[in-house]
Amino acid sequence: MQFLSLNAFFNECGAEILKAVRAPEYILPTLVLPVAFYALFAFAIPNSGVDSARYLLATYGVFAVMGPAIFGFGVGVANERDRGWLDLKRASPAPAASYIGAKIMVTLIFASLALIPIYLAAGFGADVTMARSAWFMLFGLHLLSVLPFIFIGLALGFSFGSNGAVAISNIVFLGMAALGGLWIPAFLFPSALQTFAANLPSFQLAEIALAIVGAPSQSGVDRMPMHNLTIVAIMTTILAGLAFWAWARQRN
Repeated sequence: MQFLSLNAFFNECGAEILKAVRAPEYILPTLVLPVAFYALFAFAIPNSGVDSARYLLATYGVFAVMGPAIFGFGVGVANERDRGWLDLKRASPAPAASYIGAKIMVTLIFASLALIPIYLAAGFGADVTMARSAWFMLFGLHLLSVLPFIFIGLALGFSFGSNGAVAISNIVFLGMAALGGLWIPAFLFPSALQTFAANLPSFQLAEIALAIVGAPSQSGVDRMPMHNLTIVAIMTTILAGLAFWAWARQRN
């Protein structure tokens, strides 16, 4: 039984990769846009400086993993629901965990492919230097940052049809990127927006990433990374519950 489950998992992974490769409209924006934005603001604009490049490495790394997570699950699951694929998978003997697990694995793969060009641009193009341990810690954090956004994507995919999921996913993706301080530091926002930003996982993850690279906090006050990590864990748990509630609702 364990072999069959593992075999189903690898088959699902292969199918997910093949499906992504056949959809360049998904791959190109996911892999190219984050590094293009980073290159523009980190070293294409004059006098941005190494400190700015390091700061943007932390925040744009979070931005880079949001796309594969939100769109891969939000739009992908909604499309499969509309086409009846989920009903077919439910009737098949393959465990449901292999379907979700394969999507998570492929999301991590594409998140890595989106992050690597940004890291190369930071190191070789913007002359960002950090201890090797800091690079590894930052990369690990950025990869783990997919989790809350995966659950957001799942909740959207199980709650909306394909057309609605595309629209809502775009709003959520762009809203969390902009209001979470990933493009512009949150301390430049009006006070009401700063309070709102602090309740977004994108903001809290960016705060932890900024602490790793030694950049100043977005909030303009002394940060407590463990406090930010606790908030992210609570948010992720709540989002996971919302995703499984949406999944259970559409199965009934």
